[in-house]
Amino acid sequence: MANPDGKLNVLLIGQGGREHAIAWKVSQSPRMKKLYISPGNAGTLELGENINLDINNFNEVKDFVINRDINLVIVGPEDPLVNGIHDFFLNDRNLHSVPVIGPVAKAAMLEGSKDFAKEFMIKYHIPTARFRTFDITSIHTARAFLDSLKPPYVLKADGLAAGKGVLICDTKNQALEELSEMIENRKFGNASKKVVIEEFLKGIELSVFVLTDGISYKLLPEAKDYKRVGEGDTGLNTGGMGSVSPVPFAGKSFMDKVEHRIIQPTLKGLKTENLKFQGFIFFGLMNVSGDPYLIEYNVRMGDPEAESVIPRLKSDLLDLFISAGDSTLNDKMIETDERYCASVFLVSGGYPGNYKRGNVITELDKIKGSLVFHAGTKKDPASQKILTNGGRVIAVSSFGNTMEQALENSYKNAAAIQFDGKYYRKDIGRDLL
Repeated sequence: MANPDGKLNVLLIGQGGREHAIAWKVSQSPRMKKLYISPGNAGTLELGENINLDINNFNEVKDFVINRDINLVIVGPEDPLVNGIHDFFLNDRNLHSVPVIGPVAKAAMLEGSKDFAKEFMIKYHIPTARFRTFDITSIHTARAFLDSLKPPYVLKADGLAAGKGVLICDTKNQALEELSEMIENRKFGNASKKVVIEEFLKGIELSVFVLTDGISYKLLPEAKDYKRVGEGDTGLNTGGMGSVSPVPFAGKSFMDKVEHRIIQPTLKGLKTENLKFQGFIFFGLMNVSGDPYLIEYNVRMGDPEAESVIPRLKSDLLDLFISAGDSTLNDKMIETDERYCASVFLVSGGYPGNYKRGNVITELDKIKGSLVFHAGTKKDPASQKILTNGGRVIAVSSFGNTMEQALENSYKNAAAIQFDGKYYRKDIGRDLL
């Protein structure tokens, strides 16, 4: 798998803050020879070589992997996984020995289809909210199901919608209107051909992560993310406005319940269904009066959680990926920094709606005492200036001995970085203090 010197050429797929955080961590490994990031961003340029591949054109990825003697592929985002990049490698005689971090397509359906995920949870007795799935043929029966629930009502696009396909409706009529918008008018494109309506669970959200080789797993630090664009959790859903780790209420007793009721049954289900999974599983949980309920699966590391979780890993992440790829993860230990880490996202004005790209970002050289993870950025080749290139632009992550201290450090540096239209939430973590 490795080169004769034991070092690896690695291809990391993706371009967001999660990928910058992974690149930052794996590039520190003594086992790293050369890191390529596709397509990467202005931040990953400092850690390896950005390569502009079409990440869903697997033949193009194959040519690059063979020509550059790549020994390991790490898939950051969900799209290529749902589209079957891991299966493509397994079925190709030139690629099948190159480990891919991320599940095969059928296992990636845990994120690729909310309906598939909910049926999996029911089958393996994993606690979750009551639900039913509707499409164009059954939309007329939705009112009867809504009658059996109490408001508010949760509507989820079945397919991938870039973290924005979840709506919370306060009234039955609003829920029916949105259901029609989603299914009949394709509010989220093909992702909302089918819609899951589920009961609203009242509690506090929490993100839990494991790295698995399909046989054993290692529990990573937990985090809490903030999805809504507005303070006080108001406004539209985004890809994530910030995160904090650890989470004060996720003590040993609660996390034992998470492992026994949710993580272990999930791994058992994957084995029973013969679904090959080597990579991250993200458990989106709700703490309902001390009991964990599973809201959703993701089949990759969370973003913005990666920007507060990965800095807390003391272990060699590349070494853990190698073990996940060759099914020896059980032999490894995960060592964690006990301090708090808080991450605050700077976004483009107008996000998650319309926003402008190409604004110059300044004052990055003034940042002290924080990590800066780029997401929607690019470097202009002519001027060498860093420009905005997306809705979520930069995550500022900081350590502190208390959560207050970590947040204070991040907010100080979030205020320092400048670009036109810059916006960030000023209440990340406040609900936990």
